[in-house]
Amino acid sequence: MTTTQTTRTRILGRSGIQVSALGMGCWAIGGPFYAGSQPLGWGEVDDEESVRAIRRALELGVTFFDTADVYGAGHSERVLARGLSGRRDEVVIATKFGNLFDEASRQNIGVDSTPEHLRRAVRASLSRLDTDRIDLYQLHINDLPTAQALDLVPVLEELVTEGLIRAYGWSTDFPERASAFAGAGGHATAIQHDFSVLHDSPGVLGVCEQLDLASINRGPLAMGLLTGKYTVDSRLGADDVRGIAPDWMDFYRDGRPAPEWLDRVAAVREILRSGGRTLAQGALGWLWARSRRTVPIPGIRTVAQLEENAGAIAHGPLPADQLAEVERLLGR
Repeated sequence: MTTTQTTRTRILGRSGIQVSALGMGCWAIGGPFYAGSQPLGWGEVDDEESVRAIRRALELGVTFFDTADVYGAGHSERVLARGLSGRRDEVVIATKFGNLFDEASRQNIGVDSTPEHLRRAVRASLSRLDTDRIDLYQLHINDLPTAQALDLVPVLEELVTEGLIRAYGWSTDFPERASAFAGAGGHATAIQHDFSVLHDSPGVLGVCEQLDLASINRGPLAMGLLTGKYTVDSRLGADDVRGIAPDWMDFYRDGRPAPEWLDRVAAVREILRSGGRTLAQGALGWLWARSRRTVPIPGIRTVAQLEENAGAIAHGPLPADQLAEVERLLGR
């Protein structure tokens, strides 16, 4: 891959790795998993459709795939390996570590931020992904104290030297922690953070700009609200993380979209849909307009979802005047 950046590609921070401007988020393809009775997945999923979506992504130029070992308690990594079979050298794979889980019961059973767990976890992910290296390896404990995160940096650097990973990052919404972590190791190259039209993230984005990091955007469609699919009457299932929403997910309440967030979607719907875009495509264009470092990773589990999201690439970033209008409409 070259390091030439276009409207269809982005550079993964200081690693120089080129990725498609749009990634495929692989949380949903893991299927149901739980912490006790709390659902953490997005409901039942058809593995064959997931594989078709992955392969369609490749056809449409999407080359960046983001998963985690805990998604589906290992199942997402296994399905991703199937979808990418024979195409490994054409793609960039990101996964995450830090959670403990049982594959048989599909239970998340805690976290482990120790260097010892990190070394076990990377080898387990390599096996499930059926690959000899992970392109981007990300710490998956959002609020881990900085000192504990920094303890992992020497091990991550060793994994780079050993050729097991190419670069690493942290999935965190705390700018100060992101800055300290990225400043501690030469192969830190990305911060993944919650970032969408409805949830701005200027602090973490600023760290990415300052330290030459990629801004990987989880929740770019606000957990589905920016697809236009949900209304005040929508009800999410009991096996869907949005159906019994944990404390950190404020877009949904009592198994339904929160009305105040639907009002905000309504406020920006027409401007995001301008120029022939769908609502989701406009939301992705907003992220690309914010910075040349952004790489949104909308969750995808069907070919139709993949095709709609990939259609945003042709439209590109929102023009500056539309970006400003979105800010005005949301009172920011």
